[in-house]
Amino acid sequence: MPVSSREAVERVLRAGREQDVEAFVAVMAPQGYIEWPFRPAGVPGRVQGHAEIRRHLTEAAHALITIDEHRDVVLHETTDPEVVIVEYEAHGNVVATGAPFEQTVIAVFRVRDGLVVSYRDYIDPLRLIAALDEGST
Repeated sequence: MPVSSREAVERVLRAGREQDVEAFVAVMAPQGYIEWPFRPAGVPGRVQGHAEIRRHLTEAAHALITIDEHRDVVLHETTDPEVVIVEYEAHGNVVATGAPFEQTVIAVFRVRDGLVVSYRDYIDPLRLIAALDEGST
């Protein structure tokens, strides 16, 4: 029996925080995608499919920012059973300097048959750019 949309989203968030690439990919639909509508230069707008998602997450693991915890997580189940909206605070560190990093995130997930078909991650690009600029000095 497929997991609920909420459970699938919780699994993706946990796998992302723990940088468990295989667990993350396992919850994605074969042609599912992650999309960043607002992003700094150098961050792709979208990665799609298991191979591309696996490659991106493997390359990104411990590269720029590590996330240690999610705080104040609120999952909003919508009238569309496939759609879950998540709000949370991501707390971690800039890899290059060890400086603390905090990011407010809103993400919109579409889950079908227990697998994530789309994950739109609305991060604050200005906060990410500032953290990375501090790490390069």
